[in-house]
Amino acid sequence: MRTDVAGQLEHLIIESLALVSLKKIPHKTVKITRLSRARKEKNRKADLFDVGADRSIILRMTALSIFLFLGTLALSLWATWRVKAAYSKYSEVPASSGMTGAEVAARIMAASGINDVQIVESNQMLGDHYDPMNKTLVLSSENFHGYSTAAVGVAAHETGHAIQHKMAYAPLNMRMAAAGLAGYANMAVAFLPVVGFMTGLFRPMLLVMCIAWGVIMLFNLITLPVEFDASNRAKKVLIDMGFIRGQGEIKAVNQVLDAAALTYVAAFLTSLGYLLFYLLPLLTGGRRD
Repeated sequence: MRTDVAGQLEHLIIESLALVSLKKIPHKTVKITRLSRARKEKNRKADLFDVGADRSIILRMTALSIFLFLGTLALSLWATWRVKAAYSKYSEVPASSGMTGAEVAARIMAASGINDVQIVESNQMLGDHYDPMNKTLVLSSENFHGYSTAAVGVAAHETGHAIQHKMAYAPLNMRMAAAGLAGYANMAVAFLPVVGFMTGLFRPMLLVMCIAWGVIMLFNLITLPVEFDASNRAKKVLIDMGFIRGQGEIKAVNQVLDAAALTYVAAFLTSLGYLLFYLLPLLTGGRRD
């Protein structure tokens, strides 16, 4: 009797083990596999939105942002200092023509066949610019009324932009077309980092910032030939029309206009630096297996 019971118990145990091995284990394996796949899919989708997964990137970017900010700030301050120093120095050197900046600009435009551009005075120091939309040449009070080599140099430079506009200079037309988009991009880079970190949308923020800084960088790149060409036109026409004479006056104009060109180079390098700052984490940022 005990032998039969033992045999039956042994038989039941074997059957139970078989049921476990045939039914329960495969179900657990399938369940674990499905959970694993679901987690991987969830993690893949979360890669773009999980700030916690990118903390090392954020820390690296924070350290780099301090260096980039200080570096670009120093570059901009240096370029601005160069302009002010050159302008201050050569605003004391009179041009031999004895004409004001406004008079020089009017003479150059008349010689170039430009009769529809208005020359106006601005109280903003070094706020000189040419407005192609309104066909207005704006000169600061110092350059509008000034007789110095610095004044006639700046006036001739802005007149160079009016000449570019008349002849449909391609880079100027491109810059005019991109001005609106660049304005929106400048607004975007001002508030998007705050929005990105507050909402946790870190990777999408990086992508949009790359696009915005890319637009700004291209705009600044297009600006370089526009400004260089205007300065070259100014240097040539001032000599050809006899507004400046002698190596001293020529050097003075060159120093002022070359220093002004550095501000545009600094703006381009700054935008390029910030583009790379936001682009590199997307290209080299951590990935989850």
